[in-house]
Amino acid sequence: MAHPFSRRRSVRTYLLAWIISPIALFIVIDSFSLYRNTLESVNTAYDRMLIASVHSIGDLLRIENGELKASLPYAALEIYEADYSSRMIYRINDLDGAFFDGDEDLPAYRGKADKEAIYPSLAHIYEDTYNGVPVRVAALFQPVVTNGPHGAALVQVAETMENRSALARKIFWETLIRQAALLVVIVSVTLYVVSRALQPVDALRRQLDERPADDLSPVAPPMAPKELQPFINALNQLMSRLRRLLDHQQRFVANASHQLRTPLAVLKTQLQSGLRGDAPPQVILGEMSDTVERATNLANQLLSLAKVEQLRGRGAQEVCDLSMLARETAVDLSPLIAEKNLDFELDAQKAFVMGHPWMVSELISNLLHNAIRHTAEGGKLGVRIRSTDGQAELLVWDSGPGIAADAMDNVFKAFSSGGSSSGGLGLTICGEIVDSMNASISLRNRFDGDGVYCIGLDAAVAFRAVPGS
Repeated sequence: MAHPFSRRRSVRTYLLAWIISPIALFIVIDSFSLYRNTLESVNTAYDRMLIASVHSIGDLLRIENGELKASLPYAALEIYEADYSSRMIYRINDLDGAFFDGDEDLPAYRGKADKEAIYPSLAHIYEDTYNGVPVRVAALFQPVVTNGPHGAALVQVAETMENRSALARKIFWETLIRQAALLVVIVSVTLYVVSRALQPVDALRRQLDERPADDLSPVAPPMAPKELQPFINALNQLMSRLRRLLDHQQRFVANASHQLRTPLAVLKTQLQSGLRGDAPPQVILGEMSDTVERATNLANQLLSLAKVEQLRGRGAQEVCDLSMLARETAVDLSPLIAEKNLDFELDAQKAFVMGHPWMVSELISNLLHNAIRHTAEGGKLGVRIRSTDGQAELLVWDSGPGIAADAMDNVFKAFSSGGSSSGGLGLTICGEIVDSMNASISLRNRFDGDGVYCIGLDAAVAFRAVPGS
């Protein structure tokens, strides 16, 4: 089913259409219903005059010398005419049903008198035509007392419909004009109210249009209504994500241009030295190999940092088995562990966290890389995973020289130097991953029993544990 705004209709048009259209439809239906009710009311009022007229004529009928007589002054009909726009016609049939008086062109009533009725002199109202003109007719079987059996004369009074229709049309048009005026007022008020209600949206649009292209600060339009606040909050969150992404891209470009320039310059110098024959080829190639390896590691770290930010922007997370990912990472790094003849310990309980599997693996990999690099040949290191009280802890420990106290606060910054370690992006990547997972990371030097000599470093990451399958 298509969304109401799939065709880019404006909110103003949408609101006006759905507010005014039902009201306009109701007014139209109500107007025609009112016209029908008005016509019924007019007919009721005029029918009472017809009934009064037919009873007045019936009351004037009498029997004299065995013959039906009727004295009908014109006033008997005139007093019941509302004005001269309508005509009233009458017809009387005698006791035998033959025409007696009045206008013979008026069609005779085809009904029969109900002789057993309690009130036989009740008038009957119906519509007919008189000389091609529609008329409203009242018919009455008027009882007439005779010396013999009782009889009933038929009295009919008809009125043309012009006056009724004219009055009903007049009431209808007056009502329709009032309803149209009401609709105009409703449309005007609705336009005004909708325009006033959308002013904060227009103000927000103008504020965004007037902003410089690089201004991603939070939006704070004045007098924003409560209904607009969720949209503004979502927009500010988007601005924040964009600002973080642009800052990351700028840092990435700056770091890449600065850090890759150095090994490439060194590589060029080494190549020129080899071409001049300043040192044996094997020595030059060995130095070049080390330089290429450092440049490759640096490029991989830069790409990993960019991928972390990309995955963070997507926001998609899933349940990750921390212990399984730790085992897989340890297997991948086993050649480096074996190369330095390190004593590696893995103590991993089942623990599940929310995150991206690649990011969790990258976090463990970078921490283990640092531990392997800073642990002396033949030393010890390991990974321990615990899950208690809704929290999962990942601990990577080594037996290296630790980190100097004055460098502890800067180790998560890009290309910082921690103690005897060379600057790089490993811990920076770890910090970004931990931040994206709403976790926390801490580095602690481990000392001997006397608390004098540093015997290693503990890198502890605390996650919020989730139920796993």
